[in-house]
Amino acid sequence: MLDHDALTQALKDAATRFGGIDVLEHSPSPGNGSISSMTLTSPSQTSPSDVQGWIDFLLHSAITATQAVLPAMREAGTGTLLFTNGAGSVDPIPMLGNVNPAQAALRNWVLNLHKELAGTGIQAAHVAIGVWIGAGGPPEIPTAEAEDIAPLYWDLHTQRDEAERVFTV
Repeated sequence: MLDHDALTQALKDAATRFGGIDVLEHSPSPGNGSISSMTLTSPSQTSPSDVQGWIDFLLHSAITATQAVLPAMREAGTGTLLFTNGAGSVDPIPMLGNVNPAQAALRNWVLNLHKELAGTGIQAAHVAIGVWIGAGGPPEIPTAEAEDIAPLYWDLHTQRDEAERVFTV
C-alpha cells in the first residue's frame, strides 16, 4: 500500500482482466513491508513522523485506490467503495496514539466522499472494526470471525444508505 504506483497499476490490471471493478474494499494490513517496523506510541509520546507513516499507509493509499477506480465507476453510474480500519477512528485508544489520527483522517475523508457521491449511484462507506479478527489476538481484545463481520459489508453494498458502520461485540 505504500507503493502507490504499484497499487494503481494493480487496480488497472484487475479492471482490464475482469472487465471493470464494481466494488473496491480497502483494508490495508500492516503485516508486511516497511509499516511493520513502525512502533505504536501513546499520544504524549507521538511525534509527527510517528503519524506520517500511518497517514501514508491508510489515507494516501485509500485516495490512490479511489483515484484508480472512481472514474470508471462515475462513467458507469454505479459502484461501491468500502474502507476499513480500526474502531480507534471513532473511539481512540491511547496505546494507538499515532495510529488513531491516521484512522480518523481516513474516516473523515470517506464520510466526505460519501456526501460528495450522494445521488451518483456510487456508494462510499467506512467500516470501523473494534475486534481482533480470528484467533491469536491479545487476550484483552474481543474477537470475532470474518464470517460474522462479512454481512456488514454486504449490507453497505446492497442497501447503499449508510456512510458508516462500527463492528463490535
